[in-house]
Order: sequence, then C-alpha cells, then structure tokens
Amino acid sequence: MTRDLFIRDGRVIDPSQDLDKKAGILVREGKIAWLGEGNPPEAADGTTVIDASGLIVCPGFIDLHCHLREPGEEEKETIATGTLAAARGGFTTVCCMPNTNPPLDNEGMVNYVRAIAARDGIIRVLPIGCVTVGRQGEELVDMTELEMAGVVAYSDDGMPVISPGIMRQALEYSRDFNRPIIDHCENLFLSQGGQVNEGMVSLEMGLRGIPAAAEEFIVRRDLELAKETGGHIHIAHVSTEGSVDLIRQAKEEGVRVTAEVTPHHLTLTEEDVLKYGTLAKVNPPLRTKRDRAALRRALNDAVIDIVATDHAPHTAADKSCEFTRAAFGISGLETALGSLAGIVLKGELSLNNMIAALTIGPARILGYEKLGTLEVGAPADICIFDLHRKWVVDPGKFASKGKNTPLAGMTLTGKVMATVYTGMLVYKDEELKMETGEK
Repeated sequence: MTRDLFIRDGRVIDPSQDLDKKAGILVREGKIAWLGEGNPPEAADGTTVIDASGLIVCPGFIDLHCHLREPGEEEKETIATGTLAAARGGFTTVCCMPNTNPPLDNEGMVNYVRAIAARDGIIRVLPIGCVTVGRQGEELVDMTELEMAGVVAYSDDGMPVISPGIMRQALEYSRDFNRPIIDHCENLFLSQGGQVNEGMVSLEMGLRGIPAAAEEFIVRRDLELAKETGGHIHIAHVSTEGSVDLIRQAKEEGVRVTAEVTPHHLTLTEEDVLKYGTLAKVNPPLRTKRDRAALRRALNDAVIDIVATDHAPHTAADKSCEFTRAAFGISGLETALGSLAGIVLKGELSLNNMIAALTIGPARILGYEKLGTLEVGAPADICIFDLHRKWVVDPGKFASKGKNTPLAGMTLTGKVMATVYTGMLVYKDEELKMETGEK
C-alpha cells in the first residue's frame, strides 16, 4: 500500500479547469483525491508532504512525438533510459514514434513495445503505429489490426506519406477510428540532399538547402485531403511561416487539423547551425528568425495546438562527423521546459498557454481527456517546476543516452523539481523539500 502524497502551497495551474491559484493536492491510490486551499480533510498518518512554496504545480507533461529507438537502435536510447529522461523533463506520458527497426507496422511489434514499456518504463508509453508497411510508402498497414493492438495514432515519421492515394485512405480510417494521422511533411524531391534551411546560411556553409516549399507543399496537400475526407490530420514539427498560414486558413474553414511545434524550432534559428554545427542539424531544419516569430505567435494564438519534443537521441559518432554524413535530430526531453520557460519569461508566450500545450492540448488530440488534468479522480500525473530557477545544461548528466544537444553549457531558466506518475514520485530534484509524517 502506497503512502498518501500531499503537495502543499504550490501555484496550481491546470488549463483543463481554467485553474490558476495557490492550493494543495492530495494524492491517494494513484489518483487525485482532493484539490483545494489549506490542508486536506482526510490526510492519513505517514503522508508524504512536498513543500511546493514558490513552485508551479501542473498536470504531468505529455509528449506526442518522441523517439525511444527500441527495438533496433538501443545504442541510441532504450525505453528505460528514454522514460527516465522524460520523467526528468516533467513528462508523465510519451508517445513513441514507429520508425524503429523493425518498425511498428503490425500487432506483434506494437505488443512488443507495450511489453517492454510495462517492464522497463517508469512513465506511460503510448505507441504510434505506421501508416504504411515498413514505412515504405507503398502499402497501407492493416489499421484495424493496429487499432486493436492499442496504437494511439498513425505515422511514418522520418518519412512523409508520399502517395496522396494512401494518405487519403489513411485519413478515411482516421475518421472512422477517431485517431490522428501524424505526417512528417516533406516533399522529398524538393529536399533531396538538403542539410540545412535553404538561405544565407546554406550558401555560407556551401551546403544544399531544404526549402520551406518542401514542407508547405505536403502541408497543403494533407489539408486538402483532410478537408475532403473529414479525417484528422496532425502536422508534425511545423517549421515555417507559410505552414502556419496554411494551417490557420484550414482551421478557419473547419478542416480537422491539429499541429505541433518543437522547443528547438521555437528557440533556435538557422544561424545557430553556424555556432553548433551538427548538433543543430535537424529535420525539418532550423529556419529563419521570421519563421521562429511566426511559430511563437501561432502557439500563443492556438493555430499551433501543442509543443512536442521530437526527441531524437543519437550516439556521439552519429554527430561527430562531417556535416553531410551526420544524423538529423536533437535530444530534447530534458531541456524542453527550460527552453520554453525562456520564451515565457520574455513575454512572448503565456505561462498558461505553455502548460496547456504540454498537457490538456496533447491529451485532447489523443482523445485521452482524463490525462493532462488535475481533476479529482484523474490519474495523479503531476509536474512541479520552478519557473525562475537557473541551471546549466550538462549533457553528461542526461538520463538519455542521447547527449546530442546544441544547448550544452548554456544556462536555462526554468527547472523541473519533481515528477509524479500515477501517484509515484519518479523524479525529485535534490533541492526539493519533502517530509514524511505530517498531515
């Protein structure tokens, strides 16, 4: 039998309930048992108490888009290390992309990941299934089989769904199953051989660029197909102002579209590639300052619905090579909050919008509205963070096997102090005050 947990005197922010006030939370048997001011009426003897004075208490974060690499690339990440990294970042739920080896394109592979997650994961892992067999773009998977296996969405992430016909079919299933189709929007003919954003930086570095049009071409196509079918298209890692404009227009027309943006596209630009080299090589690439500004406005205005990390861990060898041979991707679970808090503190993103984009926003996209909330009776998934605490990014201390971040050595403001998953304390900063035995 687990002890009760009482989190006292925190600033409780829960966008799902339009809640922002000083309050306490009592956790019992893995669920939110009470939320209110003062002390709970029925705290048991031996209750563990966390003093959240001066801290923000919110629902645990939900990452709709991350790469845990298992099976097949365990040298980069495992479900065990990835979920530990996620917990340190304040996440209590992660959705793992299916571009593993072998990919998650059948019931057996989905069940394998679910079994490993149940054994090794310290937070909730929700698998995403492929759209096409082997992610090859040629044949639609048995989406009914994957639905029965428990996938929460479908994606060929890392590759776009190239065929309009297959995407149309997938969106028809999406409509029937009420599951999002997540597309990595990239016209491969336009981006072929590209390494960074097409522009001044690509010219300066002598590298082939990836034009904004490569993304926007597929975004436009997907929105048209979603409009025609009534299916739910979710645009992954939006990176350009043009994509934002297309999504805004589609939403105004009633198209069933949602979209995500990553912390790195919100905070970095193509110019950072000049500073950090391959550590800032990511797909879609870091874009211009104008694109970054458009992404921030879109997140504040709910044109972009959520933040997702696109956590992409790699080995040192994957990045310590010439630029054209280096892997795309940034390890982002443990730096997400610090990156986003910096935008909040600059006044360019509201705190409540940031929390909504990490909690109830992704929960609603998934249709899991008992997640991403602190409602009484909901699973006790909780993040406690200090919006003003400064810390230095040291990849050597990451729980993730992926140390590949351009933020190494940078001082971030905003730090996760504790993460509670279904009532269990899965991460605690050593400076957080905790007592046992009080009511």
